Amino acid sequence: MKISLDIELEKAVRILAKYLLPSKENSRKPILMHDLRVGMHLYENNYSHDIILAGVLHDALEFSEITEQMISEEFGENVLRLVKANSKDRSIENSDERIEELIKRCAQTGEDALIVKVADTLDSFKYYTKTNNQSELEYCRKTTGAIFKYKSEDYKDPIFEKLEEWINKL
Repeated sequence: MKISLDIELEKAVRILAKYLLPSKENSRKPILMHDLRVGMHLYENNYSHDIILAGVLHDALEFSEITEQMISEEFGENVLRLVKANSKDRSIENSDERIEELIKRCAQTGEDALIVKVADTLDSFKYYTKTNNQSELEYCRKTTGAIFKYKSEDYKDPIFEKLEEWINKL
């Protein structure tokens, strides 16, 4: 099973690299590296095949020319469902409302979708702490607040404890 996951993971990285626009020097964060770190965090912590692939692809619909159809055909409907749950609704102009809607949708989609969002948020916390980007750290705090607001009490995965540790550190 591990070899097939590695092949699928490599395919996801190749597709991202092909369709994701290169990050610029003044980018908030280099998106390809962020997506790889999120996926690798999930991989190294032995999450499921679909969670890992969704972690790598979580920004694909927002920041690349990758389509829902491409994700579905290459990685299946469940990966697409997790990626869609983790994609911001850009039609919502108010940032706080957009965060609330996104996290609520992840929580409604299920624990797997919220795990991907937490891995995304953890990486963002780490990156923005290193770069001392206070406005993005505030965005991470708001996202974390929404995660704990909408997270089901049944969700006991250790990743939620890691997120709580980060929020308590800051």
